Amino acid sequence: MLQPRIRPLLNQPSPFAQTTVAASKKAAEEDVSVTLRTYKPRTPGLRHLKRPINDHLWRGRPYRPLTFPKKGQARGGRNNSGRITVRHRGGGAKRRIRTVDFDRKDPGAHLVDRIEYDPNRTAHIALLTNRATGRKSYIIAADGMRAGDVVHSYRAGLPKDLLEDMGGIIDPGILAARTAHRGNCLPMHLIPVGTMIYCIASRKDGPAKFCRSAGTYGVIESKEEETRDDGTKMVTGKFVMVRLQSGEIRKVDKDAVATIGIASNVHYSYTSLGKAGRNRWLGIRPTVRGLAMNSVDHPHGGGRGKSKGNRIPVSPWGKPAKSGYKTRRTNNINRHVVTPRVRNMGRRKDRKAS
Repeated sequence: MLQPRIRPLLNQPSPFAQTTVAASKKAAEEDVSVTLRTYKPRTPGLRHLKRPINDHLWRGRPYRPLTFPKKGQARGGRNNSGRITVRHRGGGAKRRIRTVDFDRKDPGAHLVDRIEYDPNRTAHIALLTNRATGRKSYIIAADGMRAGDVVHSYRAGLPKDLLEDMGGIIDPGILAARTAHRGNCLPMHLIPVGTMIYCIASRKDGPAKFCRSAGTYGVIESKEEETRDDGTKMVTGKFVMVRLQSGEIRKVDKDAVATIGIASNVHYSYTSLGKAGRNRWLGIRPTVRGLAMNSVDHPHGGGRGKSKGNRIPVSPWGKPAKSGYKTRRTNNINRHVVTPRVRNMGRRKDRKAS
């Protein structure tokens, strides 16, 4: 029997499901309408339930050799001594961890067998089969990727037949037309400027670190190039500039890899769970206000009536939660950040500008 709390939507919608166009505040600001699946309110929990329509997902179980049970990892937010280190964690449906390939070191053509739902992440995953060896692997699926597509990984280098077709000289235009396709994995210096990428690695031999969640992507901002006498362009700099969705611009090693496209399940942010119980199925426990606790549990707790006393809001450990209290370390500067993201939603004035 299927468990709807951890299973994707069935290919055939139920007779109680109806497709509507729900525009949230974010979509209204961007003048974009998102098509979601809503349900007739047979129960209170279905009244506000909204889900993206993903009828292309695989309806069966995952490829078992690439999974393992989630047992030792699910400690309910506790560490090895039993103390709570992460609050609001615990419970949830049984899961199996999918082993996702973030390195893409296996070269050659890979056939996309199917697109699957993964309960451990927001993006969907794709099951690949290497055409040469038959080896299977999971990757983060790109938006628009479907079963039957063919993707390549050029992390180990360009194949000889591709170089021979270009006459032995790497022409950026021809190379982009042949390799810069959705789902292909390429080194940063081979990706054209302005291309949207996801699953971005930070160093040469490292796995993907950035833009792995649903609907995330980065954009190649610039590369340090020089034009040779024969007309070809060569990347001379050590880094490539990548702009993330937060507005941050980072320096990434030119030999680090990224995948062309946008991470799948782009409409995930418009999902409405409809009831508190679905959060419990996902392993998320309630968030209790400090005001509602006893004085032994929180600085805001205790007292007669709903009053935290005449004090500024603080965390459960006594640190100020508002009032401009600085918690960021100033002596740990990230040298790879060229332009930091805008903090405080741009409301805080820049002291240097003033």
